[in-house]
This record gives sequence, structure tokens and C-alpha cells, in this order.
Amino acid sequence: MRKSEIRKDYLLNKYVIITPARAARPRDIKEQTIISRVSICPFCPENINSKNILDQIDTPEGKILSIKNIFPSVTLDNKKAYGAQEVIIETSDHKKELHDLSQRQIEALLKMYAKRTLFLSNIKNIEYVLCFKNQGSKAGASIVHAHSQVFASEILPPEIKAELIAARQYQLNYKTCAYCDIITKEMKSPRKIFEDKYIAAFTPYASQYHYESWIFTKRHLDNITELNDNEFKSFAKLLKKILIKISELNLSFNYFLHQSISDDNQHFYLKIQPRDSIWAGVELGSGLIINSIAPEQAAKFFRK
Repeated sequence: MRKSEIRKDYLLNKYVIITPARAARPRDIKEQTIISRVSICPFCPENINSKNILDQIDTPEGKILSIKNIFPSVTLDNKKAYGAQEVIIETSDHKKELHDLSQRQIEALLKMYAKRTLFLSNIKNIEYVLCFKNQGSKAGASIVHAHSQVFASEILPPEIKAELIAARQYQLNYKTCAYCDIITKEMKSPRKIFEDKYIAAFTPYASQYHYESWIFTKRHLDNITELNDNEFKSFAKLLKKILIKISELNLSFNYFLHQSISDDNQHFYLKIQPRDSIWAGVELGSGLIINSIAPEQAAKFFRK
């Protein structure tokens, strides 16, 4: 594939222009990321105030902690910005990134997301829970120590709501889950990364980001709290594999998974979006995304 191709999102009215030839265009600007510590690390064990610990999972590699976000954007005592925000410290080892951790440690991290999602989902008036990770300065990370966050709000974001409505309409039209059908189709396409009995991963047809990938459970599960042990193990194994490949490219990335409290018929999945490309005039001005790495090319890279 060398010619550009306009592709539509599976469900939403969002469009991406896949432009493989554009990757070879001349550039006279090289962007460099320089990271330097300006203070002590607040996420190293000796600097954590035990009063701020909300939850923990003990593992052979140390504790995974959920702690209060000291600078939250939403709080349960603020009616004008109601919600909760927590920090998940993934390892006590300051020098390790998530892809350096064992599969067992990553599995425990996923189970921490499940624990905190369940807890926050039961708080009155909470409508939306988001587990997410920013790694690298281009992805918005402000602290080097490996961590992720959980955000809960009374507001269901409009784009999430639009996706749920579109998925519901698809089910009414075809009597089947849109994402179950997408999984079946993509496991037969060149965008397939991996599948086993429990999970499936692929690069989405209209990828918005270079090397974007999605991981689904094959079972139709509403959210992460419903995964069984085998699904957690498979999910952790593949997540580690994909993050190792992204680390080979030295890319910052975001990943996230959603939970809408009032909708119990979602299909659980995790999106990983590397931050290699920068949205510029076309993207910001028109809403059309230009991606110079075809998802088929990205999937081939992940399969190696």
C-alpha cells in the first residue's frame, strides 16, 4: 500500500487518512526529549505517606499501591467537579518501566485496576471510570517512576457516550455485538497481532496513531472486574509483548480502558496509543487525522 486511503472508524463518524508514502517526506526538525529530575521521587517507597494509601496488592516483586492523588482534578467533596482520582504505583523499583516488569506483576496491576474500578463504581453518582497510563513526556507523564491512574466522574464523556450509542444501534440492527464482529473480522485480516483462547489484539482499521493497538477479551465482558484468572494472564502476557515492541521504537504512549456505570453491555478492551505523530494543522483544523504508518505495517511489526 503506497497510495493514501481515507478510512472511517468502525462505529463513529471519525475519519483517518492513511498515508504510507508520507513517512518518507523530508524533515529538517528533530525533536528530542530530555528528562531530568527536579525533586525527590514522590512514588518511591520511602517518600510515600502511609495515610495516603487506599489499597495495595502484595506480590513477590513488591507492593502495587493505589494512593490518593495529591493534586486531583475532581474530588468527592466538590459539587462543581465531582469525582475521584487515584494514582497506581506499579512497582517500588524506580528504574523499571512497565514493560520491564514480569508478566505476573503486570497481571497483578490489571487486578488492581479491577479492584479500584469496582470500588469507585459503587460510589453514589459516579457514572464513568477511566483507568489510564501516560508513559513518556510526549504522553503527558510528569513523573518518571512507573505509575498509572484511575479517574472517576459523574460525567460520561460525549465521545464515550456516542460510541456506546453507536454500538447499541449496531446490536439492534444486526442482533450481535459490534465488537464481537470486529474481533472476528480482524482476526482474519493483516491487522491481526495475536489471539489465543481468551484474548485478541489487532491494529485498528482507522488507526489514529502510529502503531496503535487494541486488546480485547474474546468473551463479551462489560468491564475489567469480570475477567477470570486465565483472561488476566493472557491479557498481561500480550500487554507486556506489545509494550516491549513499543519500547524498541523508544516511543511515549498512552493506554486506557473505560467503564460506563449505567451501561452493562459493553465489550471490554484496552487501547494503546503511541505518541510518535504530532497532530498539526489538518488534524486540529479539520478533525481529519493523518497517519503515515498503515495499521497493516504496524501489525507486522508487532508480530515479529
